[in-house]
Amino acid sequence: MKLCVFQGTFNPIHNAHLRVAQYFCSHYSFDKILFIPAYNPPHKDCDLKFSNDRLEMVKLAVSDFPKFEVSDIEYRRGGKSYTYLTILDLYKLYKPENKINFLIGTDAFKHIESWYEFDKLKNLVKYIVFVREDKFDISKYDNLKAKGVDFEFQPLAYEDISSTFLRGQIRKGENISRYVPEKVEDYIKEHELYKN
Repeated sequence: MKLCVFQGTFNPIHNAHLRVAQYFCSHYSFDKILFIPAYNPPHKDCDLKFSNDRLEMVKLAVSDFPKFEVSDIEYRRGGKSYTYLTILDLYKLYKPENKINFLIGTDAFKHIESWYEFDKLKNLVKYIVFVREDKFDISKYDNLKAKGVDFEFQPLAYEDISSTFLRGQIRKGENISRYVPEKVEDYIKEHELYKN
């Protein structure tokens, strides 16, 4: 199986997440893209009372895509959602033919050396890094190649949507229908998320 993992807080998941996953799924002929919402992300402040809502929204968002799947692996494990532990579990579950591919934006990838068990994790995954910034300087990452990190950059049309922006729009009562799948928008309205 040619497996790719897309991990994040998805707070909330939005159309740019889905477009990134669609592009890489077809570009690399992945058999499966596994969306893994972080239950308790170590690098971000995230209110745990909304963790289940984030998981449910991802399930709704990917339900129409046959090659997309959602895993609650970090919810079942509990505690801090360390990628290294998740990847170890995924090798046992899926037994992929090659390294697990890992989708990540440049905004997160530039901090990759601070991740839990970085030196072990770097041997388990191939990072597919999508550029999330203008004036991107690839030379900043030469030191990671020298340290044995397996990665490649893929430029995409820059799309300035962030979950932070969306939460702000919801708080202001703005319409977000152009940014999120209809099922996700309905869920946010029904559960009155992000209003406070």
